[in-house]
Amino acid sequence: MRSTAVDGWSRAHQAELVAVRRHLHAHPELGFAEHETTGFLESRLTRAGLQPRRLKGGTGLVCDVGGEVGGPVVVLRADIDALPLTDLKDVPYASTRHGLAHACGHDVHTTVLLGVALALASLDELPGTVRCVFQPAEEQVPGGGLQVLQEGVLTGATRAFALHCDPSLDVGKVGLRTGAITAACDRVEVTLTGPGGHTARPQLTVDLVHAMGRVVTEVPGLLSRLVDPRSALSLVWGALSAGVAANTIPETGQLRGTLRVLDRSVWSQAEELVRRLVTEVAEASGAGVQIEYVRGVPPVVNDPRSVALLRSAALETVGSEGVALSPQSMGGEDFGWFAEALPIALARLGTHGGGQPLDLHRGTFDVDERSIGVGVRLMARTALHALSADRTAADAPVAAQDPR
Repeated sequence: MRSTAVDGWSRAHQAELVAVRRHLHAHPELGFAEHETTGFLESRLTRAGLQPRRLKGGTGLVCDVGGEVGGPVVVLRADIDALPLTDLKDVPYASTRHGLAHACGHDVHTTVLLGVALALASLDELPGTVRCVFQPAEEQVPGGGLQVLQEGVLTGATRAFALHCDPSLDVGKVGLRTGAITAACDRVEVTLTGPGGHTARPQLTVDLVHAMGRVVTEVPGLLSRLVDPRSALSLVWGALSAGVAANTIPETGQLRGTLRVLDRSVWSQAEELVRRLVTEVAEASGAGVQIEYVRGVPPVVNDPRSVALLRSAALETVGSEGVALSPQSMGGEDFGWFAEALPIALARLGTHGGGQPLDLHRGTFDVDERSIGVGVRLMARTALHALSADRTAADAPVAAQDPR
């Protein structure tokens, strides 16, 4: 049985997989600069008799395993980039590059997908093709997922799966959720202008700081009254700057923040709403306004059928006690771009091995490396389940139509 063979492969190669993860962790690279990472993966896949090809940007890989002509194609995706953070851990595999770290678990995602590709390649045959996508620049906006989509990598595939490390889940657990699991994330930058002046005479000029305060406080509240509350739309400002002297009204001020929303249809309206509301509030104070709105990544909305396939694989991998309901996250994840082309599902991989959970996007983040084997077995089984299901659906006879 193929699943049993994958289990055996995973156990036999656990030490090798841990070594791969530690190599990647020690050599992080930022988005669209993952040249060494890409070369390392390319070498490992080629040595296994596979034929990976690079994405057009020079980083990231696509590698088909199986390749039966006419059979279904299932996509598995891992992100390979790191973050511009300093690694604060005192471990032998700590980052060797100052200011760069795999603080979001992408080294684990990459190792898992490499393991899946190698494990499946060791089988005699597959009921279709598993397309392994080692994607660059997940941490960028709008993200490397959009590049994968635009290059036609997903053409002909039936569905796509990915996983993400979750330090709130113990190792050996898998988090699943149908529907929106992560949010869309856009970047908003607002520049307000006025003639400037003396703080003793605000009536003679535009009180720019007051205008900024109105935009900061009023726009998020107004937005929440224009959309369905169930969409979970949230505009939060993260940076404000204006002025240099306590007694001088500045001529310019800048606000920067992010807009996040779980509903895809509301996401499509968000830019127009933000531009209108910011302009109305700022101009009511007399300020000039310029808005830069960068549409980032869509929400990840998990397809019910694909989640069912993941759940079936998870039950075989970790048992019913190991499957948890994953909460929705307002974090962004550019795997959402894949849904433009095909059904998708994202799972959460438990990485907590004891003690205080080490949260994502911090220099202290680390994982229990037993999670790597769990991830390999989960994603390999998911691919096998999906190939079998999609083959069955394709082979099913079409019901004769009533000529009446």
